[in-house]
Amino acid sequence: MKVVLQRVKSAEVQVDDVSVGQIAQGYLLLVGIQDADTVAEIDYLVRKIVNLRVLKIHREK
Repeated sequence: MKVVLQRVKSAEVQVDDVSVGQIAQGYLLLVGIQDADTVAEIDYLVRKIVNLRVLKIHREK
């Protein structure tokens, strides 16, 4: 499993040349999961991402 977190000014997801999602300034997560990854590994990465100090919720404390 791999996760890449990138700060972006804008981002868009296209499927068959059709926009299915977009954001303005924020964070883009590229997530790669394979069959061998366990729920425990996924939970670990979710907790790790949520607790990153770069996220706005942590800066306000």
